[in-house]
Amino acid sequence: MPEPQSRAAQILGERLKAVRLERGVSQETVAHLADMHVTNLGKIERGQANPRMSTIIRIAGVLDVDPGELIAGIGLAELPGVDRVNVRDLIDELKRRGK
Repeated sequence: MPEPQSRAAQILGERLKAVRLERGVSQETVAHLADMHVTNLGKIERGQANPRMSTIIRIAGVLDVDPGELIAGIGLAELPGVDRVNVRDLIDELKRRGK
């Protein structure tokens, strides 16, 4: 069964596509310069793939954008099936319990 499409992947894909269109370049050009198959870039732009960090950095470099801008604000809430407890919540709960 395929992995559920994450909102994080959708956001990243939308941002990549917007930057690419701003730059006025095709998926084929970006894929070639990033040394990847155009099909994979298309999947990333549609939010159907979760690229590795190295892939995000390569694409961002080709598009001359800071990779941090592409993932800014994406957090646990945008991932499917992730327990949304973070370290701060855990510490607060332990303090509440007196531990």
